[in-house]
Amino acid sequence: MSSDYREPSTVERLAALMDYQTLRGLLPDFAQEIKQDRALLDAMGLQPKTRNLIDFGPAALSRLEAKAIKDFDVRRQLELTAKANFDAQNQAHGLILSLMEARNHSDLARRLNEEVRSRFGLVSATIALEDTAPVPLGWMTLDYGGVDYIIGETGLSLLGPEGVCRALFGEDVRRIKSAAVLRTAMWRDGRPGAVAFGSADFDGFSPEMGAELVAFVTRVVERVAERWPVLS
Repeated sequence: MSSDYREPSTVERLAALMDYQTLRGLLPDFAQEIKQDRALLDAMGLQPKTRNLIDFGPAALSRLEAKAIKDFDVRRQLELTAKANFDAQNQAHGLILSLMEARNHSDLARRLNEEVRSRFGLVSATIALEDTAPVPLGWMTLDYGGVDYIIGETGLSLLGPEGVCRALFGEDVRRIKSAAVLRTAMWRDGRPGAVAFGSADFDGFSPEMGAELVAFVTRVVERVAERWPVLS
């Protein structure tokens, strides 16, 4: 054997192998050398695993997958919430336009009830006045002090099952599980009354919910109702 003979380097031996399976089978034998061969690792776009590198083993991949699913669920929930808010605003816009076309007090009450049932799936919506003076046809009549009794002396609104009462919803009260009741003060004398919305779901209205939408509808009802005097 010639004295010039030398063992081929790691790179030379690997380069001489054309069959991938053969190459793959030999790689574990050179694991330590490969880890220390910075030039080879750089050429292959690899880095040795250190404590500063993320471990992409099965457990880590499982955690990443779970986080990705959670992030997707959060984004999806935000998208659904935004869509629901957008749809609610569109439905409220249509409701307001219908209320503004009312021809009298009775027509206003009818439109309010029909629109909230068809657009929001509620059981009923009513307009009520305390009986200190005549009450329009189709409106609910409350005893004097009835609004304070239902909502509270200082309350402007009440959301939840506590607002469900026959005085506001009549026979529909049997199907109503939660309600939103908003205080009103109509005409120059600020006659006390209320606008009530009834839902068949226990969580249809709850104290934790914001009352902005139903409050806005109630203010529109007030303004439209004040177009006409209450006839004796």
